[in-house]
Amino acid sequence: MKTLIKCGKLFTAKDGSVLENAAILIEGNTITGVFQAGEVSEDGCEVIDLSGRFVMPGLIDTHLHTAYDGKPGCMDSQINALAGDFAFMSMVNAKKDLLAGFTTVRDEGSYGFVDVSLRNAINAGIVEGPRMVVSGRPLGTTGGHSDSHLNPDIYGATTMGLISDGVDGAIRNARYTLKYGADQIKLMATGGVMSIGDEPGAPDFTYEEMKAAIDVANSRGKLSSAHAHGAVGIKNAVRAGITSIEHGMLMDEECMDMMAEHGTYLVPTIVAAYNIVKNGDSLPKEAVEKAKLCLENHGRNLELCRKKGVKIAFGTDAGTYFNFHGLQACEFGLMQRYGKFGVAESLLAATKTASEMLRMDGRVGTIEAGKLADITAFCESPFDDISTMERCVFVMKDGVVYKNQ
Repeated sequence: MKTLIKCGKLFTAKDGSVLENAAILIEGNTITGVFQAGEVSEDGCEVIDLSGRFVMPGLIDTHLHTAYDGKPGCMDSQINALAGDFAFMSMVNAKKDLLAGFTTVRDEGSYGFVDVSLRNAINAGIVEGPRMVVSGRPLGTTGGHSDSHLNPDIYGATTMGLISDGVDGAIRNARYTLKYGADQIKLMATGGVMSIGDEPGAPDFTYEEMKAAIDVANSRGKLSSAHAHGAVGIKNAVRAGITSIEHGMLMDEECMDMMAEHGTYLVPTIVAAYNIVKNGDSLPKEAVEKAKLCLENHGRNLELCRKKGVKIAFGTDAGTYFNFHGLQACEFGLMQRYGKFGVAESLLAATKTASEMLRMDGRVGTIEAGKLADITAFCESPFDDISTMERCVFVMKDGVVYKNQ
């Protein structure tokens, strides 16, 4: 079965250019070519007319949490919800992400390996959702970002994280996480914003601990990522060979230089801190104050990162407080506001660059022959109004249309 998509404007993401009056030819789930309108026959094709739309590859959100819904107190579900509750919540959130144009996502930590099960169910066609790269349970340290601060006599899996103190603990839990189907190892390198009792800038893992876990990931050809705000934790992670730094809101220039030198990706997640500050009246004071600290210099740092050549991939941390699934495309506007990203630069961060970071660029991230047919469309051009990225009207994933308004 062949499909021909007529495009008024087409951003292939091979570079920053926009084609006019183009057409995409698809056979099955694969793109077979990009042409000027009229260069390819419509005979024998199902024709989808997007001639009044801005068409581009399926978006990629490289940092979100399908198990959490963004409501105030959503993290409390870790101590009072069942694994089945997380599973149903994850299904609903993943579908919202897909319909917002995100055909590929990376889940940066779930509860009880629910993200692994969701990925498998989507791949099997049991439920609808984006293509998923998953972390399983992240690795953290005692008292760190993924630990709980409950009464010490309360035991059990009260947070998403696996406490991994020492080199032996890091190796053991990295192996354990991959054993149950994770695609990558996620490390909590520093304190965080939404966790209670730690400091975002403070390092948690040592270099040796992170190196041990990352070596396990590398030995199996897997990715690695580090939740890291503070400079010391970022530098330790980069030295240890991490694939990507998540957030990076308290970095210094040495961090930027090291990341550029090592080819380490940055996923800024501006919207996560922005929405906590914006809605501070209904959230824990400690979380709001930490978010303000993290956001204060994030824009200036992102500008410097861009100038120094740090590779930046799009990610939103959807699922955190007031950061709702399906609405996370506001990150594009925040990238302009805080880091002075150009429109094409931000679109490439959510397509080509993100696919390269996830090592999926042979399959997704651009519209060209041989790639999977992941295609989205918007009413207007984001080059005229970046907020149009929040109003996706067409979604095709793997050659299947899930939305066409």
